Amino acid sequence: MTFGVRFYQKNGNPYPVSNGDGILIEIMHEGLKVARTVEFAGDASRSPISSPDETSGGSSVDGRVAGLLASQSGAGEMVVNLARVSFTVHKSGVYSIAVMVGGRHVKDSPFTRSFEPGPIDPSKTGFTHYTSTVVFPSGTSFPLVIETRDTFGNLSPYKTDHRVFFKIKVKEAGTNERYSPTTQIIYNTHDKKLVMYIKIDKEGCYQAVVSYGDVKLKNGEFDILVLNATELHRVQKNVAKRKHNLWYEARMLNQNGEKLDKPKKVYLYISPKQLTIKEFYFKIYPKKICTFRVCPWTKFIFNGTNNQFEAPTFCIEDGSQPSVELAAKDRNTIAATFSCFLLKSIGGSETFNDKRDFFYREVRATHHKRSHSSLLLKVDRAALLATSYRATKHLNLGDWCKRFEMVFSGEQGLDWGGVSREWFEILCKELFDPASSQLFTRLTDNPQGLVHPNPKRPADLKLKMYEFAGKIVGKCLFESSVGRIQLVKARFTRSFLAQLIGLRVTYKHFETDDPEYFTTKISYIENNDVDDMELTFAEEVYNTQGQMVKVVDLIPNGSKIPVTNSNKMRYLDALAQYRLVMPVRDEVDNFLRGLSGELIPENLLSIFDEYELELLMCGTGTYSITDFKLHHNVVGASSSFHRVLDWFWTIIASFTEEQMARLIQFTTGCSQLPPGGFSELSPKIQLSCAPTYNNLPSSHTCFNQLCLPDYDSMDTFHRMLLIAINEGNQGFGMA
Repeated sequence: MTFGVRFYQKNGNPYPVSNGDGILIEIMHEGLKVARTVEFAGDASRSPISSPDETSGGSSVDGRVAGLLASQSGAGEMVVNLARVSFTVHKSGVYSIAVMVGGRHVKDSPFTRSFEPGPIDPSKTGFTHYTSTVVFPSGTSFPLVIETRDTFGNLSPYKTDHRVFFKIKVKEAGTNERYSPTTQIIYNTHDKKLVMYIKIDKEGCYQAVVSYGDVKLKNGEFDILVLNATELHRVQKNVAKRKHNLWYEARMLNQNGEKLDKPKKVYLYISPKQLTIKEFYFKIYPKKICTFRVCPWTKFIFNGTNNQFEAPTFCIEDGSQPSVELAAKDRNTIAATFSCFLLKSIGGSETFNDKRDFFYREVRATHHKRSHSSLLLKVDRAALLATSYRATKHLNLGDWCKRFEMVFSGEQGLDWGGVSREWFEILCKELFDPASSQLFTRLTDNPQGLVHPNPKRPADLKLKMYEFAGKIVGKCLFESSVGRIQLVKARFTRSFLAQLIGLRVTYKHFETDDPEYFTTKISYIENNDVDDMELTFAEEVYNTQGQMVKVVDLIPNGSKIPVTNSNKMRYLDALAQYRLVMPVRDEVDNFLRGLSGELIPENLLSIFDEYELELLMCGTGTYSITDFKLHHNVVGASSSFHRVLDWFWTIIASFTEEQMARLIQFTTGCSQLPPGGFSELSPKIQLSCAPTYNNLPSSHTCFNQLCLPDYDSMDTFHRMLLIAINEGNQGFGMA
């Protein structure tokens, strides 16, 4: 939006306004300042106006908002008394515009302008309390609540339109046969929420897609389990049980990625925390085949019917172990019970914000009977790590729930919150900065690389220090849950975060954790023919003088198994286990013992993936757009790319802290910046021109590179950027 302000002297003559006249133009929305630019007529460049240091000292001036004004009049004559103000409106509502000269408002200032939300954008519109599997009985209407939002996330009113409307497509799982459910749409104009009621008379498993027009909603794809009365009663009884000894018979058709010649008879045991598959030898001796946790990244994939056993089939996968395929007559009951346990364990929704709120509520509920009084702790700044450990090592659970009141030896001052915040911050630096305690290290020589547990730490740093570090992180999470937000100042590797929640570490984690190794070896093997490289499933170990010390098998008899194009992905994942997991297994176990002990229940951590866990622990931080503008590199000098860059800065100026965190995470692999901000990133963020048009932006985290295609409008660019940063880092630990 652009408006003009004309300035006049008291005698009515135009006042030749300039940047040195002490003019302040401030735009506010919901208590926050809105970024804007001011251009004075006759100036060749735009310059932001800050608070004046002095007034104009000439004739007094008056001003008025004149709407959209031209910057020229007559035959090329400049309108010297005009200031043109531009700002971007993303959020609907009332904006207050203050125009001041020498600290005094001009006539009628501050002005107000109201902006309505834009039309419904399907990529921003989605279900509230989203779940990937919906369960309801046959023949009854089930409500799906949809929040209608515009491109910038504002609640947008729904208007009936025969050309563009909400619709649902349903097909039976495994058959692709279309099914037309009975639907009814009711819109609440007060809450701006739309309810889509769907009714399916035939029990079974279905795959559904909800769209607005021809565009799918942001979370508009999900499974539907329609149960008959008997199945529904059984599921409700399963969930209500206090003792969970539920089991169902099934046939295992596929294991470890290979189809079984003779399907195994197995039994599925379900509890609120896990699903375990067992087989019995001689019908007496049980053997556990695999276990899947009840968490959002354990997925059911529904297939068709197996004719041999006359039973529906399904796959279970979680990204941390090979998937299994099963056939079971009670498939729908099994999946519905699992889904109900899952929703109960995460608070009823699978979005990050809802899971975070549920996490905080559960932590508070776990410790609501404990005293939240203060506990005095005294530490020495000169020996912070050792004295902090000694001051806390004998604390019981009740003590950890109290508010720490910190005292630094030899320093005066009462701790009203500031001293303890300083203690948390400098202690995190001592624990996690490789230049401090050496408990953590970097897998790369880059001084700004992500940090990883250090298996080669000094001998005096025992494993119990990792347990202490885990307790400090747990204490930070507890403090945040009770309203005293305390962030962990650290930049952890993705593979370390994945191990904390039980996700399988894969070769993809090298891209963020060890970019140099990824580009020189991993990426080369992934994208090239390896049949002639003479590789085996083994790794050579060299000493500091470059002499080979030994050969380590990555799998049993690995040195005798050649790497081929067909098994190279298994080889790369074995490398990830060897380099990222095995050396730090004890360190991770001790860290987890401190983190997910009694203070933070272990089952609560598993509801997040590694990216969400980082946002939960480390927060979004504070990001300066000015700092970003001063410390970045640009590749591409075309006029169209400069236009895209101008749009980029305008768009991110309106980003929330979480959106900025997602952008930095998408570009660099981590939502946290170094202590010095963008200036300390190495390499600096590189904004480069991508040779595509209207596509999603992409990134190369090993180079801190963000690739921006060309777009036909800023609205398209904004929509594509948000999709990329919100969805581009999802998946089973994929970087």
